Amino acid sequence: MLNFIYAIVSVFVVSLISLIGVFSLPFSDKKLKNILIYFISFSAGALLGDVFIHLMPEIIDRSSYSLTIAVYILSGIAASFLLEKIVCWRHCHMPITKTHVHRLAYMNLFGDFIHNFIDGLSIGASYIVGIPVGIATTIAVVLHEIPQEIGDFGVLLHSGLTKTKALFYNFMTATSAILGTVIVFILSSYIKDLTPFLLSFAAGNFIYIAGADLIPELHKEEGAKKGFVQLVFFLFGILIMMSLLFYEKK
Repeated sequence: MLNFIYAIVSVFVVSLISLIGVFSLPFSDKKLKNILIYFISFSAGALLGDVFIHLMPEIIDRSSYSLTIAVYILSGIAASFLLEKIVCWRHCHMPITKTHVHRLAYMNLFGDFIHNFIDGLSIGASYIVGIPVGIATTIAVVLHEIPQEIGDFGVLLHSGLTKTKALFYNFMTATSAILGTVIVFILSSYIKDLTPFLLSFAAGNFIYIAGADLIPELHKEEGAKKGFVQLVFFLFGILIMMSLLFYEKK
C-alpha cells in the first residue's frame, strides 16, 4: 500500500510539470534554448543512468538476463518508435520557433497523452519493485518532462490556444500518467511475473527517448565549449542516478 501511495504522489508531481510552460514566457526563444539544451543533456544522462544503474539490475535479479528480456527491451524501443510514427509527432524538447512548427495541436496532445501514460507505466512498475527504484525512475522522468512540456506548451500556443487552455489541456494529457500507474498496480495483482516485462519495456522506452529524441538535439549545438558543458551535464545526470544507490542501501 505504501508503494502505491508513493507511486500516485510521484505521478501527480510528474503531471504538475506540465504547468511549467508558463514560466518560459518571459524568456526569448534564444535564451530559452540556451537554458534547455543543458536540461536535455542532464535528462539524457539521468534516463540512461536509471536504465543501467537501477532498472537493469532489478530485471536481472528477478529473471536473469535472457533472450526473452532482450525481446522485452526491444519491444519498448519498437513501441516508442511506432507511436511516434502513428501520431506523426516527435517529443518536442526545444521551444517552438518559426522554423520548428507543429501543424496540429490535437496530434501533439494525443501523442503527449500516450507518452505520459507510458511514463506512468514505468513509474508504477518501478515502485512495485521498491520505493528507491521508483524514486530514481520518477526523477529521470521529471527531468525529461521539463524541456518536453515547455516545448508542448509552445506548440499549443502557436496553434492558436490561449495560455489558459494550453495549460489546461497540457495538464489533462499529463494526468494519463496516473492512469498508467493505477493500471500497472491492478494488473500486477492478477498477472504473475508481469514486473520483469514492465521494467524491460520501460528500459527500452527510456533508451529510445534518450537516444532518438534527446541526444540528437544535443548534436544540433556546435562548438567545443558547448559540447564540453553538455558532457558535464550528461555525466551529472548519471551521477545523480548513482548517488541514489546510497539511498537504496539504507
